[in-house]
Amino acid sequence: MIRTGILFLAGFSVAFSAGWWSMPRILYREEPQPVQFSHIAHVGEKGGMSCEDCHSFRVDGTFAGVPKLESCAGCHSAPLGETQAEKDFIARFVEPGIEPQWKIYARQPDNAWFPHSAHVQRGKVACEKCHGDIGKSDRLPVYRVHRFTGYPEDVMGKRTGPLGLKRAGGMRMDDCVACHRQNRLEHSCLDCHK
Repeated sequence: MIRTGILFLAGFSVAFSAGWWSMPRILYREEPQPVQFSHIAHVGEKGGMSCEDCHSFRVDGTFAGVPKLESCAGCHSAPLGETQAEKDFIARFVEPGIEPQWKIYARQPDNAWFPHSAHVQRGKVACEKCHGDIGKSDRLPVYRVHRFTGYPEDVMGKRTGPLGLKRAGGMRMDDCVACHRQNRLEHSCLDCHK
């Protein structure tokens, strides 16, 4: 009886460990960004730009998202620095006039409605609250997309980092609900799900 219990626990431990290690790799695949990008080279003391210089709002208050090529080409018609990523960006996109197809880490599911203006402009929520310290990054994080839903890991995946530490910010539904509850902003389901 004891021997059977030990064998069961050993088998369960092996199966559990294998599942813990393999499931994220099975559920998500990595996709490359068109080119490497350094946020820190653009924002803050080094670059002098703000988040809103590239991720702006339209006149009607809707969020414009990732900048179009013409915004980047305004400064990068020729290399400003020495990085290979910038040279690649100019050669592959600016010179031929091809819009880069950036993978969007924060793309919400189609049934979720998220108004940036209500949060950033009216609610004064800092970009870092949801997106983390991406403005301090020198390289883009690995983009991982769920194989079945097609949504990015930042929205559909884990909330913890590799060591089990909670990552800064969050864009999962439970992160939104927790923030709303913390700020006493509970509303109905239909406020976010249209």
